Amino acid sequence: LARHANNRNVWRNLRDLFPYPYTEADAVAFIDKARAQSPERLYAIEVAGEAAGAVGIAQRDDVERISAEIGYWLGEPFWGHGIMTEVVRAVTRHALGTFGLTRVFAVPYEWNPASFRVLEKAGYVCEGVLQRSVIKDGQIIGQRLYAFVVDAPGQLPPEHD
Repeated sequence: LARHANNRNVWRNLRDLFPYPYTEADAVAFIDKARAQSPERLYAIEVAGEAAGAVGIAQRDDVERISAEIGYWLGEPFWGHGIMTEVVRAVTRHALGTFGLTRVFAVPYEWNPASFRVLEKAGYVCEGVLQRSVIKDGQIIGQRLYAFVVDAPGQLPPEHD
């Protein structure tokens, strides 16, 4: 996990809570946090027997408790192979069914069109642009708001393209 996470190109597309450099101690802390959750909301992404990334669901609370944010990363050697699209679909399906959600959303940075494509292929729709909404790597940038919204009971993302 640490080998793939310790990559500036990965870090650049994530929140600052994701450390860089990413050490083995960071990986152990992530695994411990994931194991302590009940129900589970953090998952490692395994590719060919190795931990290649992670995905998580952050459910909102109070009146927004029917919504959750999905966050994900994948090691750079695995980019461009459709892996993350399948992961986002599967975790979205799981989250909708497990947590009684009506909406799962993501807010990728404006400089990450690959993430836009992942979300679009997984059935998410771009709802808008959040201009100058975050600061990352010393730059003030925007985000796009993508969401998979359930219009009818049992509605799930497509399983395949």
